[in-house]
Amino acid sequence: MADTRAIDINSTRYTVIFAAVVCVVCAALVSVTAVSLQPRQAANARLYMEKNVLVAAGLAQPGQSLSRNEIEAIFKRDIRARLVYLATGELVPEDKIDARSYDQRAARNDPATSSAAPANSAGVRRLPEYGVVYFIMQQDKVDQVVVPVEGLGMWGTIYGFLSLAPDANTVRGLTYYEHRETPGLGGEISNPAWLALWKGRKGYDEQDKPAIAVIKGPAGPPTQDPLHVDGLSGATITSNAVTHLMRFWLSNDGYGKFLQRFREGGIK
Repeated sequence: MADTRAIDINSTRYTVIFAAVVCVVCAALVSVTAVSLQPRQAANARLYMEKNVLVAAGLAQPGQSLSRNEIEAIFKRDIRARLVYLATGELVPEDKIDARSYDQRAARNDPATSSAAPANSAGVRRLPEYGVVYFIMQQDKVDQVVVPVEGLGMWGTIYGFLSLAPDANTVRGLTYYEHRETPGLGGEISNPAWLALWKGRKGYDEQDKPAIAVIKGPAGPPTQDPLHVDGLSGATITSNAVTHLMRFWLSNDGYGKFLQRFREGGIK
């Protein structure tokens, strides 16, 4: 004979079972949604990165709204993305890995595609085998070279892009697009007015050593004081962090070997 007793919805047993079922269903829905959105999230992340490449190169303005098609058109017309072996500065063959779909952060965090970084003041712990570079073209000639830079700031990692002239030394542009620095203080590293002060500065001194630095107080104009940039008032730690990360990525531990090859005409 079938059990026809009514289910007691006020019982503790019913409450626990109902809550468990709801949790399982919600967890499954979240998991399915996360998996289905991964390709779109990856595409949006790449779009955001490439937009900031354009900002560093002066091909877009900070805060400018650009569609996916507009960014794609600029890249197709004016930009060549390539990968380099950071250890040697040589270009990776184009048919080995697609540079535009390469995730440098993921590669840096994967022990199979990275190695421990040498001791440094920038807070860089691991280095990927490959680093991405962007050649900004003008009439089939390289007009700018854009490289990613990153390092530990006051509250977390600072990420940006640095654009250099064909001499692989003179700064054409700079953007810091992700950081957790204090608003109004260290957060001023993303202020377009401060970033504009970098244009015309030099990354290297006369001995080809990374020497660019954010100093306390105001620096002179680029023609008179090419290795210094105005300090950020009340943000000494952030200012020092920017100096350290810039020098690291310009050194032979970062993109230094590649930039030297480029300066000497070994990369075309």
